[in-house]
Amino acid sequence: MPRTRRTRTSLKAARLGPRDVLHVGSAGLRSRPVRVVLSALGIAIGIATMIAVVGISASSQAQLVRQLDALGTNMLVAKPGEGMFSGEEVKLPEDAVGMVGRIDGVEEVGATADLDRTVRRSEKIPEGETGGIAVKAATEGMLDVLRGGMGSGTWLNAANGRYPSVVLGHVAAERLGITAPGRQVWIDDRYFTVVGILDPLPLAPEIERAALVGWEGAEELLGFDGHPTAVYERSTDASVRTVQKLLAPTIDPQNPQNVQVGDPSAALQAKAATEGAFSSLLLGLGGIALLVGGVGVANTMIISVLERRHEIGLRRSLGATRGQIRIQFVTESLMLSGLGGLAGVALGGAATGVYAYTGGLPWVVPPWAVGGGFGATLVIGTVAGLYPAVRAARLSPTLALQTA
Repeated sequence: MPRTRRTRTSLKAARLGPRDVLHVGSAGLRSRPVRVVLSALGIAIGIATMIAVVGISASSQAQLVRQLDALGTNMLVAKPGEGMFSGEEVKLPEDAVGMVGRIDGVEEVGATADLDRTVRRSEKIPEGETGGIAVKAATEGMLDVLRGGMGSGTWLNAANGRYPSVVLGHVAAERLGITAPGRQVWIDDRYFTVVGILDPLPLAPEIERAALVGWEGAEELLGFDGHPTAVYERSTDASVRTVQKLLAPTIDPQNPQNVQVGDPSAALQAKAATEGAFSSLLLGLGGIALLVGGVGVANTMIISVLERRHEIGLRRSLGATRGQIRIQFVTESLMLSGLGGLAGVALGGAATGVYAYTGGLPWVVPPWAVGGGFGATLVIGTVAGLYPAVRAARLSPTLALQTA
């Protein structure tokens, strides 16, 4: 009887609690370092891909939203269309700027006009080598309407706008090789002095690639007839849609269909919307990588069951239940997946940070992506460990010890 009691006491002592399961599980993971690292790496790559894709997309969207907030979505552009019967491009009236300025809700108005002229560094450069730079006349209010800034120099005004002076868009300045005001460029048959270079204008790429001369100077020096080819206006946010409906009838009351009204910010808004749609494909690729990592975890745990049959048989013979064996192997699988998940979140966040820093973007990693990604690793770890855990629990203690 005393021996029997001691035997039962030893069997009870041999049963493992939760802390023992974690200890044995971590010891099991340490016994297969190479395979464990590779399996965790598969999980890490999948999570890192998903975090990086979502983070980069969110950072790009945040940058576009920031640009839209700075530039505003209340600017509209009216341009001449084609005549209904002639098919020829019509002209906007000379007083189109004044007419638009009288619309209720309009705050700022400006205009440009395309000039059939070329701009070159000097008269020695062939006339056909224009570098895609257009010459435009611009009103004094254009810079305010565009919410633009001067990279260097000054904007066209009443003093310099009537003389041979020009302001270059930043793309035009790069193509002409001009980095500072004071240089001269050849327009038509004379030199014009560069008085300023614009900052980038995301809402007006046509201005970025243009050489702008004053409205009066264009009429006196370049034979401009005074008809604008584009009227830009900004209105209050509440009246944008109303102004959009009134622009064409105001500019050309008799034939409003000859006036085309556009929203330059629509392109940026569409780009912001497509950022998330484009990232779904890459997000799917990250999910595939995560699934492959889960298969690697399952494979590691199955091999672990085969290699540790002696350990399983010994524990079962000492009194460990099947439930405890299952918990041990599921815990090991969760630890393995969790380790890969933490590494993947760190790698994905770091990759997003590097991309944002090099591109000048805000660093944005949505919390739902981190939580969802790490949660996915735990789910995959549980699923991947279920079959090996059940297989280990079903091993007969006697057979396990005999085949070890």
